[in-house]
Amino acid sequence: MSYQNLLLDRTADGISRITLNRPQQHNSLCPATLEELDQAFSTLGQCRQTRVIVLTGAGDKAFAAGGDVARMRQASPLQARAIALLAARLFERIETLPKVVLAAINGYALGGGCELALACDLRLAADHAQLGQPEINLGIFPGWGGTQRLPRLIGVSRAKRLMFTGERVSAQEALNIGLVDEVVPSAQLLDRTEELARQLADKPQTALAFIKQAVHNGMEMDRDRAIRYEAELFGLCFSHPDRAEGMAAFFDKRPPCWQTEDD
Repeated sequence: MSYQNLLLDRTADGISRITLNRPQQHNSLCPATLEELDQAFSTLGQCRQTRVIVLTGAGDKAFAAGGDVARMRQASPLQARAIALLAARLFERIETLPKVVLAAINGYALGGGCELALACDLRLAADHAQLGQPEINLGIFPGWGGTQRLPRLIGVSRAKRLMFTGERVSAQEALNIGLVDEVVPSAQLLDRTEELARQLADKPQTALAFIKQAVHNGMEMDRDRAIRYEAELFGLCFSHPDRAEGMAAFFDKRPPCWQTEDD
């Protein structure tokens, strides 16, 4: 598939990069871009060679500066709901994808752009980046999952404050409150993100997928049910060749040789 609003690059070391490519619009998330992102993540989710996905934005000003306000201004209630459900489908796909997704936040991540970053597994931010949910200043609120994911990540009171006030936070403050996982000098952001991607690409992919699945699904369960669910996935690990290889390598005092999708 060809993309109008994205760049899709794959490398030989198991890492694929998706770049939002609307720099003149600060990589804003119009419906067509959401559709293309959904297709790109679906494609990479089924790609046997892709083990880790890096998501970033073109240019150095914006990761994604929210939804396309010019289009939303003309939207009817039903159209706004449809766009929110489109975003919900995409973000759920990212969260449930059996691959790790890293957000390289290279500038503004505001509104829908912040919500997109929240759906990723880990977030690395350039030191000049700013994040926030400023929808309140448009007379609306974060309707693409922000009211649910943000409190789960940074706590209810902090999330409410950001959403009530519409304030932006710097990359460093985002790190302090747990909104991002690492702050990197701007010129080093992609290199550092891909360094982490390579580290994760070298881990056993089935175990990584089970961790992601256990956390995502377990967060929606009561603790006792979640622990039983975790035990089920833990047991499944013992049916995979990576478990035998990992434990053999431990006793042999050698690096493990994990099974790849091509094996």
